[in-house]
Amino acid sequence: MSAREAVQRAWDWMKSDQGLMLWAVVVGIASGLLAVLMKQSVAGLRAGMFAIQGWFGGSWFLALGPILGLVATATVVRRLLHNDHPGPGIPSTLHAISTRRGRMKRTWMFAPVVTSILSVGFGGSGGLEAPAVQAGAAIGSEVASQTRRHFRRRLLLIGCAAAGSLAAMFKAPVAAIVFAVEVIMIDLTASSLVPILLASLASLLTAFVFFEGEDILTVPMLAAFQASRLPWYIALGVVTGIGSVVFSKLYLWSHLAISRFKNPKTRMVLAGVLIGGAVAALPPLFGEGYEVINSLFLGYSDVLIEDVWMLGGKLALPSLLGWLVLACCLKPMLTGFTVGAGGVAGIFAPALFSGALVGFAFALGINGWINPTAMPIGNSVLAGLCGMMAGVLHAPLTAIFLATELSGGYGLFVPLMLTSAIAFSTSRALMRHNIYTRELAERGELLTHDKDQTVLTLMTLKEELEQDFLPVQAHWNLGQLVEVVAQSQRNLHPVVDQQGHLLGIVDLQDIRQVMFDRDQYLSLRVVDVMTLPLAEVQWEDKMDDVMAKFENCGAWNLPVVEGGKYVGFVSRSRMFNAYRKWLKATSLD
Repeated sequence: MSAREAVQRAWDWMKSDQGLMLWAVVVGIASGLLAVLMKQSVAGLRAGMFAIQGWFGGSWFLALGPILGLVATATVVRRLLHNDHPGPGIPSTLHAISTRRGRMKRTWMFAPVVTSILSVGFGGSGGLEAPAVQAGAAIGSEVASQTRRHFRRRLLLIGCAAAGSLAAMFKAPVAAIVFAVEVIMIDLTASSLVPILLASLASLLTAFVFFEGEDILTVPMLAAFQASRLPWYIALGVVTGIGSVVFSKLYLWSHLAISRFKNPKTRMVLAGVLIGGAVAALPPLFGEGYEVINSLFLGYSDVLIEDVWMLGGKLALPSLLGWLVLACCLKPMLTGFTVGAGGVAGIFAPALFSGALVGFAFALGINGWINPTAMPIGNSVLAGLCGMMAGVLHAPLTAIFLATELSGGYGLFVPLMLTSAIAFSTSRALMRHNIYTRELAERGELLTHDKDQTVLTLMTLKEELEQDFLPVQAHWNLGQLVEVVAQSQRNLHPVVDQQGHLLGIVDLQDIRQVMFDRDQYLSLRVVDVMTLPLAEVQWEDKMDDVMAKFENCGAWNLPVVEGGKYVGFVSRSRMFNAYRKWLKATSLD
């Protein structure tokens, strides 16, 4: 065998389903490297900013960081990316899956990395998890393109990248796998589990190689679970469920408020001033906030107020609780300002930050006013961030397993399950869709684990449109109509006016009795034999709406119009054929 034949055979194997395992590992390693690069870069920028701030004295220098980060991000987008902004990480990824069949831009392999490092590293509020998922997913999509993978394998590689990114960030491989299932909507089947598992482990090992012993969240030894504390965990579940809705509303409101300014420079300056002012007043709001969470686990509340120039570092319990609630509300607002002004950051870290604050405040209030030993602070912080994540992301299983893996064991698995379930149920009852999926759901472009809905979302009216129907005009006589019928292979003819507006339909079955009567060729007009369609499909209709119209009217063909003008026909049989094709394409087994 020649070297060329050996290379070709190896490449053919790498394009097979067996080779998919190797590519899953490659995608996992790449995702892990990106996560390491982003974490280390942001940590370096943060350390530099605080070192300079310490040299100057006071927290005023930190206020300059957010606007510097926004300007640097805008410069990179304009000059290096040619105004191709990567957008919000996970929503952009989900949008690419639902509308572009998982084909992602090649620039996304590095654009979210660079821009998020600048946005978050200089103090912008937000997390790196979503940009890391987006960059890793772009790598998975590119691998799928180069190896000629069909849709379900492309989606699987994107899921491998998402799992790899989260596994490297938190060193939580099980939570990462569950994240791919809950958020990226990967079906956990026999053929998908092994590749995602390999990607998660490969990314985890990569993270251990580069920063072993350096965890972004360090959870100390927590108090053992006691059944007598279950009522407090239930209450905390309700509080974090309501808090997650407040978090989402504040984020969406602030994002919309800053986005209303059309001038990009105005948005950057205004957002920079608002974020900078908040950071100057509360330095712990700088960047991601994981250092604050680590301190809260230990029960240190002074981390929130020690640098606040107006307080002197000491607060009574009511005032401290007020500052905790304020910081909890400011975090999503600052994240909305950061993203709305053109920064690149996610909501994963802010949700954990706010959840930890809610859990900390809950424990302080219960212990201070009811029973000093009612709720261990560390346990409450862990349950708080678990509940907030479940409510904000609508991903209760991800929240449970992430909190469990962070705590180093399953000792608190029961209360975490309880808090997460209640928070998720409360949030879902008050807000149907999460921040990631809200806009996609409103446009009918959201993929879910509902297989029927997913298939209809992936189908497009443009692909199923048939345009070989010959149109006729209402004023034509029967003889002219028969001439067109003789040239057509269809039984239907749309009736249009001079501008192309649809007026009706002529069905060959309806004119069969008169079309051979030459005595009526000149006297009978098309308008006399046409009928109105049972229903019309609008060009902007989603495929589930089209299916509903077929079911309601019972027709086999429906005309498609755009602005009242005839475009073509869509047939029930073609729709069902496409449905079966996509049903097979989305099945991982």
